[in-house]
Amino acid sequence: MGKNILLHVTGSISCYKACALVSLLTKKGYEVKVVASEDALKFVGAATFEGLSHNKLETTMFGNDDPIPHIHLAQNWADLIISYPCSANTINRLACGLADDLFGAVCLANNFEKPLLIAPAMNTQMFRHPSVQESLKKLEGWGAQILPCGEGDLACGTKGIGRLLEPDEALSFIEKSLN
Repeated sequence: MGKNILLHVTGSISCYKACALVSLLTKKGYEVKVVASEDALKFVGAATFEGLSHNKLETTMFGNDDPIPHIHLAQNWADLIISYPCSANTINRLACGLADDLFGAVCLANNFEKPLLIAPAMNTQMFRHPSVQESLKKLEGWGAQILPCGEGDLACGTKGIGRLLEPDEALSFIEKSLN
């Protein structure tokens, strides 16, 4: 395949699905680099993402081998960028154009030149909150592709919309975006 996928992972109980997605992508021949929030690493460890992707996990703009990772990842390396799972906080931050972390800076440096896929994952009430809905519409209007949420049992013990899209479904959206 020869395509490079930049996978951003936010803090969510559904982070384990990101591990499955990395595995599916690498088995299909994609090169995968993972950028994880500090909260994501409270659910899944760095060694898991590094072992599955065969690449160093990135978490910050500073202290890397690359002095400007946000530019190189967005403009020179990635063929597609996906946030999976994408939290309400990250969705709202991206819609405000904040670049106070590596992923926010990557998104600004990309400026929708390469496909940006957002896979929301959160509690139903959080997903339906007007700030999240407005932010998703804004991001979509700017050029991001918002992936659908599933409905069903949520980690919080309720039922409703907000489940993270299954890894094989996310893979289908990635492959469609790259073709």
